[in-house]
Amino acid sequence: MATKKTPRRTAERILEVTLDLFNRFGEPNVSTTLISAELSISPGNLYYHFPAKDELINALFNRYEQELSNLLGAAENVRNVEDAWLFFHMLYELIWKHRFLYRDLNDLLSKNRRLETHFQTVLSQKGLAMRQVLAGLQKGGVLSMDNSREAPPTANAMVVLLSYWLSFEYVRDPRHALEPEQAGAALMRGAFHVLSLLLPYLEPASKDHLFALANQYQQS
Repeated sequence: MATKKTPRRTAERILEVTLDLFNRFGEPNVSTTLISAELSISPGNLYYHFPAKDELINALFNRYEQELSNLLGAAENVRNVEDAWLFFHMLYELIWKHRFLYRDLNDLLSKNRRLETHFQTVLSQKGLAMRQVLAGLQKGGVLSMDNSREAPPTANAMVVLLSYWLSFEYVRDPRHALEPEQAGAALMRGAFHVLSLLLPYLEPASKDHLFALANQYQQS
């Protein structure tokens, strides 16, 4: 006898399918009717769990915000280029996983009050994490930077790249940039983009190691 899905499992499945549809087509192009059709459930069943589309968006954003907070906590442990490469690759993986938030960011912020206010917190958390990465690399002896004049604008530039990297990828190739098969190359470019901001401040061996990492990932 088939096991009846529990309300919790149904809600999880709704969020999984919604995230996939939002990522594939963009949140503005996905209706609740399409979501319920993709799930083969009635619109009423969908509304039982999520009475409005904004509730779906907010639930997905809550997950992203929690995962991001957990990941950014590792920023203070970065001590060398290898650490930094791994950290930023994981960060870009998380952004890619929730890429609908970034591909439609301005539109979402204009119509969703929760995202409008909470993305301010996200930016602050990213800024703090970037400053921790810079401080950690200096502690590790691989980075030389003026903490009062050079570190703050560099950290801000890193946050800008993290926030609008997907827009750049999309402009490069609107028809294919956000497709799943493009993820590997896109993540590599993202990690190198943000770390290339540090090239003027890295000691020579670490600079060479960064280029070697980028070449290794590009070839693979």
